[in-house]
Amino acid sequence: MVVLLTGLIIGSVWFFYGRSEYQETAASMTSRYIPALRHPLGQASSGTLNGELQQAGFTLGQPVLLRLYKQESELEVWLMRGGKFEHFKSYPICKWSGQLGPKLKEGDGQSPEGFYEVSTPQLNPNSRYFLAMNIGFPNAFDRSELRTGSALMIHGSCVSIGCYAMTDAGIDDIYKLVEAALTKNQLSVPIHIFPFRMSTENLKLHATSPWINFWNNLAEGDNLFQRTGLAPRVSACGGRYYFDQAPESCERVKSW
Repeated sequence: MVVLLTGLIIGSVWFFYGRSEYQETAASMTSRYIPALRHPLGQASSGTLNGELQQAGFTLGQPVLLRLYKQESELEVWLMRGGKFEHFKSYPICKWSGQLGPKLKEGDGQSPEGFYEVSTPQLNPNSRYFLAMNIGFPNAFDRSELRTGSALMIHGSCVSIGCYAMTDAGIDDIYKLVEAALTKNQLSVPIHIFPFRMSTENLKLHATSPWINFWNNLAEGDNLFQRTGLAPRVSACGGRYYFDQAPESCERVKSW
């Protein structure tokens, strides 16, 4: 009877936790956090998204671009209008993991930095963390640097182990905007993730960081976007990102 009961308990733990997006063991997950239960779709919605879009002159389904800033704990949503992206709304990032700097390997507890793309197969409406989108780590740059990791998400439930966790109300809006854009033929949604706002002042403040060369490279892409209002075509090779024009040997940063 004891053996049977133990088996039932272990089986239950595996059923509820073993298939986590983080792909951790039941024991490690239980010791580090207890995932939030998934809410029914739409339950967390603020109910104001359509009104906010209308007030700003946008409609659901316009092309989307996301920009995240670790230090400021902020996610910006940009929408296309008149051939350029314009800022629509900013959402607080509830939690992110680790310190300023890129993710290097599986299990290091770091949230990624860099340029990513999300397409429809990367969306998960049935996430244990309410709603989720896989940012596509490792991308072409990460792979060229032998960086490892899996299931790195933007999701709800305000729980993070390497991911960017939003409030449920926030991810509800963001997910709807991304899903609608992809449904209306945006092939992929660019996601630009920075350690902080890439101003000259901030880069000077972090000039002694071992990641300053990497961050200066990220700033090139940020500056191009700020000048043009367009998402640059991002490629990677030789330990750096290239924007719009790249050597033939480079690999394009793409969604799945």
